[in-house]
Parts: sequence; C-alpha cells; structure tokens
Amino acid sequence: MLAEIRHVKLTYAMVVLVAACEMAAAQTVPLPRPRPAAVPLADGPVAEAAEPSACRLRLTAELAVAPSVSAIVGPGECGAPDLVRLEAVVLADQSRVAVAPPAVLRCTMAEAVAHWVREEAAPRVLELGHALRGIQNFDSYDCRGRNRVVGARISEHGKGNALDIRGLRLANGKFVDPTDRHLSRDFREALRKSVCAHFTTVLGPGSDGYHENHIHIDLAERRRGYRMCQWDVRDPVEKTATEVASTVPLPVPRPKFDGKRSARGKL
Repeated sequence: MLAEIRHVKLTYAMVVLVAACEMAAAQTVPLPRPRPAAVPLADGPVAEAAEPSACRLRLTAELAVAPSVSAIVGPGECGAPDLVRLEAVVLADQSRVAVAPPAVLRCTMAEAVAHWVREEAAPRVLELGHALRGIQNFDSYDCRGRNRVVGARISEHGKGNALDIRGLRLANGKFVDPTDRHLSRDFREALRKSVCAHFTTVLGPGSDGYHENHIHIDLAERRRGYRMCQWDVRDPVEKTATEVASTVPLPVPRPKFDGKRSARGKL
C-alpha cells in the first residue's frame, strides 16, 4: 500500500514538472503580430489599413482641412488610393479658404491645390480689394469619361486627380468668375500663368468647347513631362454696328399729311 502511494506521488510530480516545462517553453515563443484594423473601401472589398503616405504626413492641419477618406476601387478604371476630402485651405495667417462643396481628391492633388491657393491665388485676389474666402468646386472625383462623353477615355476626375473651379468667393461675398471677359485682364492672365505653373493640365475658354465657364486643373502624367495649358484670356466682345443699332430706340414716326387742313387752318 505504501509503495502504491509513493508511486502515485512520483507520477504526480512528473506531470507537474512536464507542465511547468511546457509553460516555460511557450513563454519563449513570440506571439504573432496582431493584424491591422480593416478599413472598408468605397463600393469595394475590405482592405487592411496602411501606414500614412508621405503626402498624408505633409498635408497637415497647418496647410489644409483635409481628412482622409476610404480608397475607391472601380467600377472599371475608376478609383483612387490615398484620398482626402479637401474642405478648406489654411493660409499663413490662419484664415481659411473654404472649398464648397468639399472636393474628394488624391492627397497629392489636394496638396497641390493647397499650395496654389496659399502661394498664388490668395495673394493675387487681394488686387481685387478683398481677401479670398472660398473656392467653388464645380467637380472633383467623378467616375466618367473625358468631357462626359460616353466611351471616351477615363477622365482624370475618375482617378481623383482633377478639380474644376467655377469661381472664387471674396470676403465681401462677391463671386469672381475667372472666365468673365469683363474681369481685370491682368488678374486673369496672372491667374492663368499661376495654375499652368502648378498643374500639368489647365483647360479653360478656348480649349475644347467644354470648359467655357470654368477652369479644369489636374496632375496627369505624360511622356517626357509634357504639360497642357489651354486657357484663352479673352477681351470683352465689341458690339457690331447692327447690335448697337438694335439698342438705340427708333424715332416716333411723324403723322402722314393727308392734304386736309384742320378747323383752324393748320396741320
């Protein structure tokens, strides 16, 4: 009986020793790294969150109000990674230039827009007598063909790489249309040169018939760094002689003489 008790104690001790060894070994094995949180794509599958891009790290709150949004995948060739919603550009004096409505753009495009507004547009608008307070967004991300032509090559808008500017809003509430022929020619010419220096494509009046009332800017990449700047800064149209004559009131026709005299012997 005593021998059996000793045998049981010995067996129990061996079990405890083996368990302790296994626990010690388990503590030396590194645990797998946790998977990053999943981020849903717009209209697409779920993708794993990535580290912030270099652009995202540069586009700080000191430069713009531009929260990140989910990447877009499809349909077709449409879609873009590293997207932001550009809500406002922050100027050096901390005042803001609102983008209305907010523009969904690739981070690099939003960054280029922010620098152009800060370095070129805002200082030049002061020539008009008031500070710049808004950019009217005519179109940003939009899955479509060029110029909305069915079957055409995918537009840079479909890649989040383009912005259409309809106009500028001043601090006094005035709306400034950069395609307005009656707006200061020097101002429009300077604005044209500035956007053509910052972006690889600029389309405006005189480009293709589709951009007569707004300015298209994008960062399309082309062979050998080719750039496209097509914006005619036009003068007011002079009225023709016929148009001028149509605005001049005609004289009231004189009554016709019928050969009879009035009762007083006068016409």
